[in-house]
Amino acid sequence: MLATSDLTQLLKTLADPTRLRMLALCGSVELSVGELSRALGMSQSRVSNHLRLLREAGLLSERRAGTSIYVRMAQDLGGEPGKSLWAALRAGLDQSPEHRRDLLRLERVLGARARKSAELFEDLAADWDKIGVDFQTGQARQRAAASLLPRHLVVADLGCGTGYLARGVAGLVAKVIGIDRSRAMLAQAKKTLTAEFPEATIELRRGELDALPLADGEVDGIVAGMVLHHLPELAPALAEMRRALKPGAPLVILELEPHAEAWMRDTLGDLHLGLEPASVVAALRRAGFESIRVEPVDDHYTPRRPDPKQSGPAELPLYLVRAFAPGRP
Repeated sequence: MLATSDLTQLLKTLADPTRLRMLALCGSVELSVGELSRALGMSQSRVSNHLRLLREAGLLSERRAGTSIYVRMAQDLGGEPGKSLWAALRAGLDQSPEHRRDLLRLERVLGARARKSAELFEDLAADWDKIGVDFQTGQARQRAAASLLPRHLVVADLGCGTGYLARGVAGLVAKVIGIDRSRAMLAQAKKTLTAEFPEATIELRRGELDALPLADGEVDGIVAGMVLHHLPELAPALAEMRRALKPGAPLVILELEPHAEAWMRDTLGDLHLGLEPASVVAALRRAGFESIRVEPVDDHYTPRRPDPKQSGPAELPLYLVRAFAPGRP
């Protein structure tokens, strides 16, 4: 139960019409002290004194952001007595001319806030790609886009390695099947993916791309990331991919554009120094895929060169090829 002295202080705090007007404005939106002053048509010094009393009574919460202070009505209003008193007093404010004028000024204040924000982004647009999208790994964007996928899908990641691409959809679809020829890669993928996505259904299978350990029509989609340039020829692997896909299901290929980093043959096991997009499209067409489209990728593969005399990592452009198995509606 609220002590008599506390109740007296609460009644005294809420007895002031100005403080009631403040609470009414702060009950609907968080405002900086300056914005509240403009909405009330009062000086900040006068407003600040009233805010202190409201805060001490437990009727107001505040948040600091840099040099600014933002205020809002406290959720619990200091307990049941505060809630009851405010409910009784709030109804009368709607009939107050001062409150109606406050609402008109508040509308102008919020309009000015919106215009300032809009103008800020107008001014920043030319530099936004440098300052506004500087994420550490890119996983947030990838996961956000992948979250649009239907949950019932079974997706295969071919040449999955340690699970780099699988991480983009793990837990967002019914099952991810990672396939790689290397036992060591699969072991590392299991360790990594299990730790990051303990609730996801992830199945790892050892196999070759020209003899996929997948049943006919087993998967709803395939991603083959940075793997085709390891193959002596594309036709056998693409035929297997078509076999494993359901009718009309998509295949997405991520590949390197042709490049001159010859050291990648020995160091990374590349059989081809990138692949011409046109040659990949032609091979897909011969394999019977439909609706084939090449898409740019705003990313580069940056392997570290083994020769310390060469400055920095390589920066190799990437591209996507999207195609569909026959039978697409």
